[in-house]
Amino acid sequence: MTTDASKPAGARGRVAVVGSLNMDLVARAPRLPNPGETLAGSAFAQVAGGKGGNQAVAAARLGAHVAMIGRVGADSNGDVLRAGLVAEGIDCGALETSASAPTGVALIIVDDASQNAIVIVAGSNGELTPETIARHEAVLAQADVVVCQLETPTDAVAAALAAARRLGKITILNPAPATGPLPAAWLALVDYVVPNELEAAMLTGLAAGTPDEAARAALALREAGAHNVLVTLGARGVCALLDGAAPVHLPAPRVRAVDTTAAGDTFIGALAARLATGAAALDAIAFALRAASISVTRAGAQPSIPTFAEVAG
Repeated sequence: MTTDASKPAGARGRVAVVGSLNMDLVARAPRLPNPGETLAGSAFAQVAGGKGGNQAVAAARLGAHVAMIGRVGADSNGDVLRAGLVAEGIDCGALETSASAPTGVALIIVDDASQNAIVIVAGSNGELTPETIARHEAVLAQADVVVCQLETPTDAVAAALAAARRLGKITILNPAPATGPLPAAWLALVDYVVPNELEAAMLTGLAAGTPDEAARAALALREAGAHNVLVTLGARGVCALLDGAAPVHLPAPRVRAVDTTAAGDTFIGALAARLATGAAALDAIAFALRAASISVTRAGAQPSIPTFAEVAG
């Protein structure tokens, strides 16, 4: 990886996000329904989302020059998502339009405890391929940090990580959704693996719901070949395993949560934006925790993401 510690104070780094864009269909209900159960909801909203789109918006609002590599459908949802990214100042030159698949959607239920359940239909996100990555390698070459998730096909993610590593970029992988251990070759390509507690458990087979448990899971990922591991723990903060040091627990600011839908994506985008400026890892993590804590006090995915001024102030 490369870092640019020589960037002057206030300089903006460059982030490339490779990933998914979805239209989120969000319903609020008193609790999450049981199988076969119908609940009366209290509100509905249609909001721009997708982990890739959310993380791109977060990085842009939090100070980075951002480029998005992904695919949307030739439909009204795709038009809305593209226009939203452009309005945030995000470079969409590598955002392709599918000729056959619809834009991805996410069906989200948020309960009165601000927890959520999500079903994703990939649509055009499923058409992201290694060839897509190759067509837009120049975008990766211009970035300081490259961010990937797992809402797009794994061969495209692997191609993006391999290209970013070859180009000497800082790489961040948010392994979400996680279904099991990561391919062995991937960890060598990733500078920061950032799962939440559920994803860390899926990756390692170990419980990761408390700071001590998360530390054990992070150590297991290090033994598997990870460089730096950040296990996000929601309101409990982050367990960070950095540069061969012992695990460190960083608490999150205490806030009253309204909706946690994009908190993890806000954290990733903020982390990428700060690392792209050459910030030290612990400083970038602290900044990302502040950004995520603000996001949970607001409803929606991208609408909840704060600006740099809100976090820095």
